Amino acid sequence: MTPLRFRVILISMLSLIIVGGALWFSFTAAPTQPSFGPELGKLQAGQPPAPESIGTPRTEQLSDRVAEYHMDVTLNESTRTLSGSESVTWTHPGTKPVSELYFHLYPNAFESADTTFMKESGGRLRGDSMPKDGWGSMKLTEVRTTDGISLLHRLQYVQPDDGNLKDRTLVKIRLPRPIQGGESTTLRINFEVQLPKIFARMGTAGDFVMAGQWFPKLSVYEPAGTRGRASEGWNLHQYHGSSEFYSDFGIFSVRINVPSSYIVAATGFPTKSPVIKANRKIYQYYADDVHDFAWSASPNFVYAEEPFSSPEVPGVRIKLYLDPAHKNLKDRYFYAAKAALSSYSKWYGRYPYSTLSIVVPPASGNGAGGMEYPTLVTAFGASSESPGYELERTVVHEIGHQYFYGMIASNEFEEAWLDEGFTSYAEDKLMESAYGVTSALPIQSSFVNQPAALPKEAWKYGSADAYAQNVYTRGKLVLLGIERQVGTPVMNKIMAKYAAKFRFKHPATVDFQRTVEQVTGRSWKDYFNQYVYSGQMANFAVDSITVSPITPKDPSGPLYESVVKISRLGGTYPEVPVIFSFKDGHIVRKTWKGDESQIVYKLQYKQPLAWAMVDPGYTLVLENKHINNYLKSEVEEKTGTRWNLGITKVVESLLGLLSW
Repeated sequence: MTPLRFRVILISMLSLIIVGGALWFSFTAAPTQPSFGPELGKLQAGQPPAPESIGTPRTEQLSDRVAEYHMDVTLNESTRTLSGSESVTWTHPGTKPVSELYFHLYPNAFESADTTFMKESGGRLRGDSMPKDGWGSMKLTEVRTTDGISLLHRLQYVQPDDGNLKDRTLVKIRLPRPIQGGESTTLRINFEVQLPKIFARMGTAGDFVMAGQWFPKLSVYEPAGTRGRASEGWNLHQYHGSSEFYSDFGIFSVRINVPSSYIVAATGFPTKSPVIKANRKIYQYYADDVHDFAWSASPNFVYAEEPFSSPEVPGVRIKLYLDPAHKNLKDRYFYAAKAALSSYSKWYGRYPYSTLSIVVPPASGNGAGGMEYPTLVTAFGASSESPGYELERTVVHEIGHQYFYGMIASNEFEEAWLDEGFTSYAEDKLMESAYGVTSALPIQSSFVNQPAALPKEAWKYGSADAYAQNVYTRGKLVLLGIERQVGTPVMNKIMAKYAAKFRFKHPATVDFQRTVEQVTGRSWKDYFNQYVYSGQMANFAVDSITVSPITPKDPSGPLYESVVKISRLGGTYPEVPVIFSFKDGHIVRKTWKGDESQIVYKLQYKQPLAWAMVDPGYTLVLENKHINNYLKSEVEEKTGTRWNLGITKVVESLLGLLSW
């Protein structure tokens, strides 16, 4: 290969973009118009922008609706503050008496350098840093029962994960009387939020506002049996540097008061046109069968809306809230959203909501980008007027979260891979089917150098890098490892059954394992024990090659015996392909049942063996140390055999896998 070609490959390997919280590796290229199947053939024809549509609540109930929020919030743009009130009703989903409610106060993660989030993250998330003068916080100014009893004196901040007394992201409120199973209780809460300067999914950047995790939000009370619980109880965690969220489904009715020049994007849909009064604009939004509510506002949004339907999507209003720098890219955003809605609804079940909003922040608001909320996602900041496929990849990834984070609603505190790994898997499938863009899996697996168990508290991975390696990349590879063994049609059945069975159900890893076993009709205990419940990766090595001349029975020519020793240094695999190449180009292929620790092959042929390689096609997606897969029978002078592989076999093999 030429030096230029080698440099391009190295640059590609070193330029993998690690985005974190909601996006993993992106292999970008200058986009071309993708080609969809017949059912999406009409997507290329854009429609003129329409005024924001008004919606009405549906009669169908899809979830248990444990919580109901009625909220009012007013933005003071000059002080970066929110003044809010909420009436929250909680219906006890268990059977035992409950004497306290727990609320997440996520903005308090940004009130000082001593919070658990700041200490664990070092003030950085996904490449963005916490501005030095950009602190944020939340204060509860009133908590009352419907009888008017004040509960402010009953508040207690708790730190169940690390005991950090300076962390106030979780609060317990003791109730005047216990709540019995099936009963409901309502609290009326007033609160104030000092929005941070944009960082970690929320805050302000100039006059752009991202209100994510902005209100006091109930923790999840899990009945016995939920995610394998033996007994019912609260699922309680602080806000960590590498954790996202977990909430119960419910109803949200939210009134948002902003300056009259601002445009608001929010979860759900407006139930009436905004009212303008005294230079203020008041929006009224509603959403049901969702477990969170987020909104964004800016006077600079370029708004566009299009209806969309497909055989699997009865009808959705897709809404774009574009930073002006991307106003000419609206067709690409619409196209990606329609492709994602159509494909994901076909693969994982109907998208049940009437709206899908996409917010494109300004470049200065990139810390709010690449994030998912129910019916609302954010793209990355509009820093380039001509982005590569990272635009589409971000949009389809975040829309994929509408299923695994949104509807299936896994616990991202404790089993983040059930969202991020599954969404990354779906993202790759969509990018390949809709755009012809594939990911270089051998490169991605080689970056997994801190493998760990997947059902694990997010903050216990030790670093943001280790967290991302496991819940994004390794989680995706685990799914691909299953698909490579059972075939794509069977894997599609597994994913479809899992998505249908646990829609609005908060499943656990064991639920997915049972689904795999039910569809395939066999046990996957060994696979899950190695690659899911523990941190193994596959690692097969060609240890040695010995070539000896032997006396042939047929005197027609010389004969050689080549002895090749291969070891298993990691997890097992049912079929491990091995290739043997002789000096005259003759090839022998074998398949090893890779559950033994070692195997020795003895091959007799008229020529000496030149080299041997395990998994020449890089089909073992969970192997992360390809450098020892290949060995030559003779070491070239002044050249280490393994390094020779690194320069020749591995890099040349990866050429065909990179997306340009």
